[in-house]
Amino acid sequence: MTAYTTTTVIAATAIGAEHPLAARELAQACGADLDWVVQLVEVGIVATAPLAAAPADWRFDSTDLLSALEARRLERDFGVGLEAAALILDLQHEVRRLKAALQAQGR
Repeated sequence: MTAYTTTTVIAATAIGAEHPLAARELAQACGADLDWVVQLVEVGIVATAPLAAAPADWRFDSTDLLSALEARRLERDFGVGLEAAALILDLQHEVRRLKAALQAQGR
């Protein structure tokens, strides 16, 4: 009897100010294409600072990745467009901010 060994290789990339994601990497992480990332920027789900002339020069941080993944999930699970996803994400952020403010006041 032959014994088989399974090997799982996991690659990780640190994302931060020193190692931002390129637009293509963000697209790949979300299972999307570069045009989708351009749309994310256009509707304000993610931002590039400063706004570079070409998407190939854009860089994104971990917060942008989380927002993009959440937008992708909203598209997939609920069939919303990116403009609706942007509104939903803004509202979720505002609710979290207000809850934190209330908690800070002891309410």
